[in-house]
Amino acid sequence: MKTEIRSKLRVYIFMALCCDLGLFAKKLISPAANVITEFLHIPGGIATSCSLMFLIIAASMIPAFGCGTLMAIVQSVLALCFGMTGSMGLLAPVGYILPGLTVDMVLFITRKTAKDMSLSIMISSIAASITASLTANFLVFRLTGIVLILYACVSGTSGSICGLLAAQLVKRLKPVILSEKEIQ
Repeated sequence: MKTEIRSKLRVYIFMALCCDLGLFAKKLISPAANVITEFLHIPGGIATSCSLMFLIIAASMIPAFGCGTLMAIVQSVLALCFGMTGSMGLLAPVGYILPGLTVDMVLFITRKTAKDMSLSIMISSIAASITASLTANFLVFRLTGIVLILYACVSGTSGSICGLLAAQLVKRLKPVILSEKEIQ
């Protein structure tokens, strides 16, 4: 009984840590990412992919549908409280929750079909990054044509890079965070 409670507590602490790390990483990466996006004359998408990476790490390690969405909701509340809403303002929770839902849906589908979790993680990272950029575009930017395609491509590319990194981190963190019974 105590072991089960400790195991659940360890998972919840890990989820909370990933939410915080996602916000921290976004704030840390944004200045460097802005250099690239300003050169391309697009709104962003790189720092968001880095932020989503931590949600994907936790959601891929915890095999419960809704984990990514729950963490995205928590992250959106924290972003509102910390004033980290960016250009979306009060609509920022939508920009956090839709990518979290995308992570859950992609991981749910790919867990059933993929043998290797690395591919699932990368696909979910790409899909979540593109979802985040399209959501931001729909709510705020209203880009069209080639600029919108470039924006989505940059988001997808940064999502794939962060997905590769997330897959490596999951391989190393899974034995540390989860018990033997939960890994199998």
